Amino acid sequence: MSTSDAFAQAGKTAVLQNIHGLMEFLQKFPPFNQMDSSHLAYLLEHCQLRFYAQGESIIRPADGPVQYFYIVKQGRVVGERPHSARRGTETTFEITSGECFPLAALLGERATRTEHLAGADTFCLLLGKEPFARLFSTSTPFRDFSLRGVSSLLDQVNQQVQLRAVESLGADYSLDTRLAELATQQPVSCRSDTPLREAVRHMHEMHVGSIVIVDEMQRPLGIFTLRDLRRVIGEASADLEQPLGEIMTQQPFAMAPSASAFDAAMAMTERHIAHVCLVENGRLTGVISERDLFSLQRVDLVHLARTIRHAGKLDTLVALRNDIHLLVERMLAHGASSTQITRLITQLNDHTTCRVIELTLAEHGDPGVPFTWLCFGSEGRREQTLHTDQDNGILFDADDAVEAAAIRGRLLALAERINQALAQCGFSLCKGGIMAGNPEMCLSRSEWSRRFSTFIREATPENLLGSTIFFDLRAIWGAEQSCEQLRVELMAQIAEDQIFQRLMAANALRMRPPVGRFRDFVVARKGGEQAGTLDLKVQGLTPFVDAARLLALANGIAATGTLERLRALVERQLIDAQDGAAYEEAYHFIQQTRMQLHQTQARQQQAYSNRLNPDHLNHLDRRILRESLRQAQRLQSSLALRYQL
Repeated sequence: MSTSDAFAQAGKTAVLQNIHGLMEFLQKFPPFNQMDSSHLAYLLEHCQLRFYAQGESIIRPADGPVQYFYIVKQGRVVGERPHSARRGTETTFEITSGECFPLAALLGERATRTEHLAGADTFCLLLGKEPFARLFSTSTPFRDFSLRGVSSLLDQVNQQVQLRAVESLGADYSLDTRLAELATQQPVSCRSDTPLREAVRHMHEMHVGSIVIVDEMQRPLGIFTLRDLRRVIGEASADLEQPLGEIMTQQPFAMAPSASAFDAAMAMTERHIAHVCLVENGRLTGVISERDLFSLQRVDLVHLARTIRHAGKLDTLVALRNDIHLLVERMLAHGASSTQITRLITQLNDHTTCRVIELTLAEHGDPGVPFTWLCFGSEGRREQTLHTDQDNGILFDADDAVEAAAIRGRLLALAERINQALAQCGFSLCKGGIMAGNPEMCLSRSEWSRRFSTFIREATPENLLGSTIFFDLRAIWGAEQSCEQLRVELMAQIAEDQIFQRLMAANALRMRPPVGRFRDFVVARKGGEQAGTLDLKVQGLTPFVDAARLLALANGIAATGTLERLRALVERQLIDAQDGAAYEEAYHFIQQTRMQLHQTQARQQQAYSNRLNPDHLNHLDRRILRESLRQAQRLQSSLALRYQL
């Protein structure tokens, strides 16, 4: 027997002698805490324990196809690759106790692309390829984890969030409940020639607030609701024998039965409707009403949005901000995703902004010129949280500079009043002056176009910073056509300018995710409240936001949201599908952690902050945050490689 074989046999014997203690150790970490005890025992029986001194290579690309599945028992493993643009290597990840590697290479039956080194004196459990394959085929949690990596961990966190919601609220429902499950009765429908009197009687008998008008194939042609009835009765010429087809609301909004309760609630708020038809294969299968959502204790999003849109004075809007906070708290408790919550907050913020503009116009008078209210930054991406300030501007049409100056003079006073009113509603004034009341943010379409062209042509640090804010523009109030024309021009210019793309890429790499080689997290060292903390927004989310923006604009993708951009990049095969899924899950988790932090601060009546002390997280959340930040590192590394930085 060779010396190496003797050491391997000794290591295997050591594992068998301590199998009980090792099982207790592994059951602290995913996926092992989800596995059957028999599968876990099989894993340990076929493992061997090996020691690696600090700096020793564990596996490297030159070793050929990977032969073992490694679990870190004690110590730390770092991954290093040659840097694409300069001499030496760079650390691409760090693996600590309870974590495993290298799954992608093992499943792909290939060599690892990264050298794995012991970052400290390290003990690893090694499982050979054959028992790994057997475990992969027999243990579902192990297989799911192996295939999905960080996504599997995030699923467990989401399940825990929903479980806690069930325990605290005593409910067994979810915002992701399919609409088909909420449509508890057959839809009430009739033909277009049904008289109004008969339709109303039928609605009364069935205790419903709407009736859907269908053709002979059960395809919805229109809808008639109690709101329509009030309108008809209010007309002096109303005829109760009039056919419903003449007074119905045509082309009713429809969704698939597989859509979620949240999707329906968002559609109701965006379209100002109270009913959604469920249509499958062109046929009416059900109707979901605002009352259906409320009766099942779902979020009262629709009611809150309607209250905002019809608020009669500014004080009402100010008071409603607390209701938005409560709604977000409830959604977090229900296990809603970060994307759902940021969409909801942005939608309600949009409604608040529109109503503030309308109330200001009613009080101070219409300036007599049409304009469009623009938003930038996180609101432009529909990614707002409760902790937000104003990033807005005004867009108008003018034939020349003289006319533009004259229109600007008429709009600035109004814009300043709107900015101040929004501040009263909880939207902090922008310290950088990116507000419509600033003359530099109240521009004609040609002036905005020239400004964006200057950002691209003269890529100073200030202009690069501006591009990260202004290039996520969206119209909130007023005509959208000019805003869309600006976006088309912008994408065309960026797609043709490789130098600007490279400068944007370099700018996107300036803020590195706070994970380092010698510790789990790189946190602030200076004294005061920031000591021991990291910034979830700037250091965690911004790398995803900046990379997705650049790649989307450079490739003609019109989406403004970070996740929508990543998905579009995957669809165009500009990002690998597995990488895209990992980036999305990582972004979700960091955003979710950030919102939970804000809710804690609100409950404790503290000022909002994006700074988190990772030591305050439990073991699982801490591990997933670290892995999520490493996904941001991977995305930045791919950006550096793409633009040779």
